Amino acid sequence: MRTLGGRYELEQRAGLGGMSEVWRAHDRVLDRTVAVKLISPRLDGEAGSVERIRAEARSAARLVHPNVASVHDFGTATLPDGRPAPYIVMELAEGETLAAHLRAGPLDWRIAARVCAEVCAALAAAHAHGIVHRDVKPANVILTPCGVKVLDFGIATPAGAPDHTPDGVVVGTPAYLAPEQLDRQPATPAADMYALGVLLYYCLTGHLPYEADSTTRLLGPGGRRPEPRPLPDVPGLPPEVADLCRSCLDADPAARPTSPMAALLLAEAVDARVYVPMSAVLPRQRAEQVSPWTSRAAAEATEAMAVDAAPSGRVG
Repeated sequence: MRTLGGRYELEQRAGLGGMSEVWRAHDRVLDRTVAVKLISPRLDGEAGSVERIRAEARSAARLVHPNVASVHDFGTATLPDGRPAPYIVMELAEGETLAAHLRAGPLDWRIAARVCAEVCAALAAAHAHGIVHRDVKPANVILTPCGVKVLDFGIATPAGAPDHTPDGVVVGTPAYLAPEQLDRQPATPAADMYALGVLLYYCLTGHLPYEADSTTRLLGPGGRRPEPRPLPDVPGLPPEVADLCRSCLDADPAARPTSPMAALLLAEAVDARVYVPMSAVLPRQRAEQVSPWTSRAAAEATEAMAVDAAPSGRVG
C-alpha cells in the first residue's frame, strides 16, 4: 500500500489518530505533493460505510474557501485481509499546527481572536453548504504564511444527519465535543460552535475550560460534560470577545452564536478581514416572505442589468 490507486505514492506519515492516519504523498499524475488520509478499517462496522465516507468526502470537496484545506480525491485500497480501506486525498497545508504553537502557552488575545475568526470563516462556508465539521481542535488548524487552514473536513457530515458510527465510537475529540454530541444526537452547526468556544478559551488561557486531567474525568459521570470554568481576566480582551467565548460554551445549542456572526465579531475586534460567504450571512427566505418592495427592487435591478448587458443601441 505504498502507492494508492496507482497514483499517490505515500512518502512519510504526518499524523496518527484514533480513526485514521495522514500521510504526505506525491501525486504522480499532477506532479504535486498532497496529504492522504487513510480511514481506519475498524470503523467499517456496517455495510455501506465506505459509501458513507465517499458521500462525506464529496460534500467536503464542494467547499472552496481560502481557510479550508481542499479535498481533491477519494479512493479505496484493499488490505491484505481483503477489507476495504477508504482514503481521502487533500490539499497539503504547509505550516505548523495551532496545537504546536499552544505548547508554549496562551496566545496574545489579538492573535487568538484573528486565528479563531478565520476558523469561524471556514466553518461559515461549511455551514452554508449544510456541512458540520465535527472535529474542530488545535491539531486541525494549520497556521500557514497565507493564513489559517482548517483541516479534516473529510469526516464532515451533513447537518442533522444521524450518527451511524458503531456503538462505543464517538466521532471527534472528547475535549471539544458539545454536550449533545456525547448523547449521540445529530450533528448541527451549533456543535462546531461549542468546539470553537473551547478552542478560543484554550488560545486565550493555555488550558481547557474544564477541571479534568483525564478523558474519564472530562466526560464525567454517565458521560456528562462538567460545567465550563468561567473565562479568567485576560488583559486588554474586549468584553464582546469574552462574551462570545462564554456563549459558544452554552449547554443549550440554541444559545450559541452562528459561525458568520462569530467570524465577523472576532474580525472586527482585531480589525482583520475574513471571507464570509453571503449565503452564510443572509437568511434563506421563501418567496412569499419577501416584501413587495424587495420584489420590485429585485425586478428593477434585473431589468437594469439586462439593459447594461445588451449591445450598444439594443435593449432586450
